[in-house]
Amino acid sequence: MPSIEVQQLEKSFSSNAQALFSGLSFTLDSDECLCLLGPSGCGKTTLLRLLMGLEKPSRGTIHVDPALDEKMSYVFQEPRLVPWRTCLENVLLPLELTAKNNPAARNRAVELLQKIGLSDRLQHFPAQLSGGMQMRVALARALITQPKIILFDEPFAALDERTRFHMQDLLLELKARLRLQYVFVTHSISEAVYISDRILLLDNTGAARDIRSLAFSERNQSLKLTPAFNAVVKEYSSLFGEMEDSMNKSNAAKPKL
Repeated sequence: MPSIEVQQLEKSFSSNAQALFSGLSFTLDSDECLCLLGPSGCGKTTLLRLLMGLEKPSRGTIHVDPALDEKMSYVFQEPRLVPWRTCLENVLLPLELTAKNNPAARNRAVELLQKIGLSDRLQHFPAQLSGGMQMRVALARALITQPKIILFDEPFAALDERTRFHMQDLLLELKARLRLQYVFVTHSISEAVYISDRILLLDNTGAARDIRSLAFSERNQSLKLTPAFNAVVKEYSSLFGEMEDSMNKSNAAKPKL
């Protein structure tokens, strides 16, 4: 049974606005992770919000495996840490809001922060952390509820390249260790190819331009130097170029007011 199944999805924000995702359909199988690629404004963040249940479809259906419906977390583009709370207190915040904070939960939060390399920063405040460290705390906060699926909205976009690579590897490590699934929005083609089992490429209207599985046997940073990896990146770059040309032609054809 798929973890998530989307059928004929459509989303409109007003009666006279052009709909996003007109007839969009895809599945997230129980053992895979999906990346969403597409130009700005194509609806990637809106799609995450729909999957999380923060928005409702105008048409179509989103079916989440009932065993996973209460086990989804969301990570934003910015860490969104509470500035007056320590690392440990920020991680525990979701459990406090649901009255599930207890000594066992605190031990789990400490263990999570240790696993992601912040064991010496438990009592530090966000302002005392680098951007990469703040994002690690946000990731630990998403993991504290023990989700099966995490929805990521460009979480590494503001990080420097080296920190971004470290975070990609950390995510792959957590995926393997915790059998974690994710739907990950990014504008980086290389990042999408590196961390996903499947990529859904959306055009400027939110329609599926391309969807395919990736079958790399081993994921580490040296993979990015291989011909096979770069061939896939090049192909997606060409697809983006084709979409951009199509958009430019369409805009040129519109009557000028």
